[in-house]
Amino acid sequence: MTLLEAIGLGAIQGVTEFLPVSSSGHLVIGQHLLGISVPGNAFEVWVHLGTLLSILVIFKQEILSLLTTISQSESRLYIGTLVAGTLPAVIIGIGFKDTISAWFDSVGVVSIGLFITGMLLFLTRAVHPKMAKITLLTGIVIGCAQALAIVPGISRSGATIAMALCLGVSSKEAAKFSFLLAIPAIAGAGLLTALDAVQAQEMSLSLSIILSALITSFAVGWISLRWLLAIIQKGKLHWFGTYCIALGVILALS
Repeated sequence: MTLLEAIGLGAIQGVTEFLPVSSSGHLVIGQHLLGISVPGNAFEVWVHLGTLLSILVIFKQEILSLLTTISQSESRLYIGTLVAGTLPAVIIGIGFKDTISAWFDSVGVVSIGLFITGMLLFLTRAVHPKMAKITLLTGIVIGCAQALAIVPGISRSGATIAMALCLGVSSKEAAKFSFLLAIPAIAGAGLLTALDAVQAQEMSLSLSIILSALITSFAVGWISLRWLLAIIQKGKLHWFGTYCIALGVILALS
């Protein structure tokens, strides 16, 4: 892998991790179209770490608020809801690990996943969010949507935010819960990927490749997340639905 390829894939990860177009699906497409040979799972660890850091930076106030008020029942309930919402993805990810890994080699699976993402995003156009609070039950339902996004082509942010909006959660709260829910999901996926890479002795990446991928995914991820939060506030999430469906159809026909 060259330095330019590392920057390119880091940028793809940074944009698509947060925009509701599926980062995993676009990485599969990017590797196929560009003919890039990614050295095992090691590269994915660093680009995921970059996007994880961008979430921590943007939502640092919310995270600090939860941690400093953990003695309060409301904060403990919210943290418990995040934990409960993470469980479906953990169960699916571990239970069907081998099957899911095979899907990452299939552009056909990505095309189906993108079509599903597009339909979910179009659903938000007909939804009129209220001010419903996220409860333990709604947190688990949103977590199930996150578990569905393990399939390449299905956007994690798109699925979770769309589900929250359909449950009557405000756009601001839906975005906040979705990306706080992403922290354990991205961290857990990165840890499992790192363990697999260590076991397969695939961690031999040069420092320049690591830094370029990490910094690019962080910087582009920060910009993308800021942009998406503004779009969600305007109620224009369905804009991305057209793109996902069109790309899914193009992949299917090709």
